[in-house]
Amino acid sequence: MTSQQLDNRSQGLEARVAALESELAQLKQLLAGLLEQEEQETPWWMKVAGSFENDPTFDEAVRLGQEWRQSIE
Repeated sequence: MTSQQLDNRSQGLEARVAALESELAQLKQLLAGLLEQEEQETPWWMKVAGSFENDPTFDEAVRLGQEWRQSIE
């Protein structure tokens, strides 16, 4: 392999590494943004808390669950 061929390979490799480094930086920035957004969001359980208040179907399900648990004691 000639010196010129080695230089061409080296330049190609350097360009590929630079492209990978750029993509990695973009992915890190994206991930940091997603993690920050996740921390700021309301937890899922807070979104559903109280959603069954005054729901007769849910109250019946709770009653049946209690009745079943008492029957197996």
